[in-house]
Amino acid sequence: MEELKVIAHIYNGYKEKFGIPRQSGIIDIESKIIFEPIFRNKEAFRGIEQYNYLWILWDFSESHGEWSSTVRPPKLGGNTRMGVFATRSPFRPNSIGLSSVKLVNIEFTKENGPVLTVTGADIMNGTPIYDIKPYIKYADSHEDANNGFALSDISDSLTVEIPDTLLCVVDEEKRNTVIKILSQDPRPAYKSDGSTEYGIKFADYNIKFNVNGNILTVTKIEKIKEP
Repeated sequence: MEELKVIAHIYNGYKEKFGIPRQSGIIDIESKIIFEPIFRNKEAFRGIEQYNYLWILWDFSESHGEWSSTVRPPKLGGNTRMGVFATRSPFRPNSIGLSSVKLVNIEFTKENGPVLTVTGADIMNGTPIYDIKPYIKYADSHEDANNGFALSDISDSLTVEIPDTLLCVVDEEKRNTVIKILSQDPRPAYKSDGSTEYGIKFADYNIKFNVNGNILTVTKIEKIKEP
């Protein structure tokens, strides 16, 4: 079998797995896709601008290792086991992820060749990409599809409270994105102790918070110092 080729890498503010949305399309954070030199032929992108959504096949590069026939989906509280092929768990026989993203722009640059700007990716910064395909509405959207045991709706979100003294630490254009990420409750579903402090790293910020009921309160925001 021929080895999969990495065609590109994606770059955004998701510095670690913790805090990344559990599905694509939930948060419209902007990402840049930069291709490997061998795949920067302009002809390979002819017609892509006619689509506004794309499928991305990518590598669960932080989850390589042994796969398991059953996993514990966060949506079920982290204690109920389901078959790996009934979930989107990263611990799979082949570490391949699939995400639908919105194509915002394609720019042909002198330094990096064609660069795609997309939103809605649930993919960590620097992740290798194996392939990109157009999302076709009549074939890829099914009105009668159900959610199986992933019953929670994206509208089931937390109320985020951030003191003004902390919010001002975040650049103004990134504040709404930070709030959206936190509102999706990045905690493991089986941990609900209101006294526990959690932390995520997003863009240039280290953010600490705790959750009581449906209220997420940010307790600390620090700007990450450059090494």
